[in-house]
Amino acid sequence: MHIHTLSSAPGSRKSCKRVGRGNSAGGGTTAGRGTKGQHSRAGRGKRFGFEGGQTPLLGRQPKLGGFRNPNRVEFEVINLSTLEEKLTAGSYDQAALRQNDIISTKRPIKLLAKGEVKKKFTLTLDAASKAAIAAVEKAGGTVEVSKK
Repeated sequence: MHIHTLSSAPGSRKSCKRVGRGNSAGGGTTAGRGTKGQHSRAGRGKRFGFEGGQTPLLGRQPKLGGFRNPNRVEFEVINLSTLEEKLTAGSYDQAALRQNDIISTKRPIKLLAKGEVKKKFTLTLDAASKAAIAAVEKAGGTVEVSKK
């Protein structure tokens, strides 16, 4: 079997009906377009999305999309490198971090594992990544996550 010997299955390809070739041919007079109206005439039809004067679907959609989660918690982020640079080893909670200018807002605090830590810290925070907790514990410190 070769590609040039292949043919389509019998009955799978039907020739289209030739309209506008006279009434005796079965598709004359209006040639399947109905009588009068926009579609019966030759030339340009309706534009894409036109709904006969009704406000189109695209116009009825809300103008601004998106979704804002009302329960989202935005954290103020602290990296391990910031702790290592700006603080001495010791115990720190939110008030102490604010006093040392590590944090500036009143948002909950989250510790992330960017950088390395070699000092022994005891931290009380709202959240921390697993990698950050592991890094602090590896240096001999502890991270206490307070659940609210």
